[in-house]
Amino acid sequence: MKDLKVLVAEDEYLILMGLKSNLETLGCKVVGEATNGKELIKLALEKKPDMIIADINLPVMDGLEALRKINEKVFIPTLIVSGYDDEELINKAKNLGVLGYLIKPIDESDLKVEIEIALSRFEDIKNLKNELEITKETLESRKLIEKAKGIVMERLRLNEEESMKFLQKKSRNSNKKLIDVAKEIIEADKAFRID
Repeated sequence: MKDLKVLVAEDEYLILMGLKSNLETLGCKVVGEATNGKELIKLALEKKPDMIIADINLPVMDGLEALRKINEKVFIPTLIVSGYDDEELINKAKNLGVLGYLIKPIDESDLKVEIEIALSRFEDIKNLKNELEITKETLESRKLIEKAKGIVMERLRLNEEESMKFLQKKSRNSNKKLIDVAKEIIEADKAFRID
């Protein structure tokens, strides 16, 4: 948590100063203070904080709407602050991907726990997104390799195993990845079929 860059959005001065003080005591760096929703968006995109702590009821544009707009551009772990425990607001916050909900007055120990939980959840989300991307890429590569193998089977009258060995040999001899060889074969086949 040390040196965590936090953007705080709160329109009540005393609460803003209290939050800022608690964050600094915890070793965080407050990189910006917004007092309305539009300012929150501007500062979030400018400062690129590690975390946002925002009041749900901000003037000009409410905190949830501002966070929705920020999330369209970049996902920053966020804690919401509210003066009351409202089920509807909590559900709206959850649907936006908010990682924690603090009710005023906020004490330092509650803040510390919520930040740690939010950061942990954020890491889990990032890891899942990365795994999903890798899985998508692997699946896409596999599809292309299978398609290239089918072309080789048809053109060279080889069985499946021989076609795969042919692709692997071509990959080794040309010092290219198997997926790149597959793409070249597919492209060559398209050109061949058009002519």
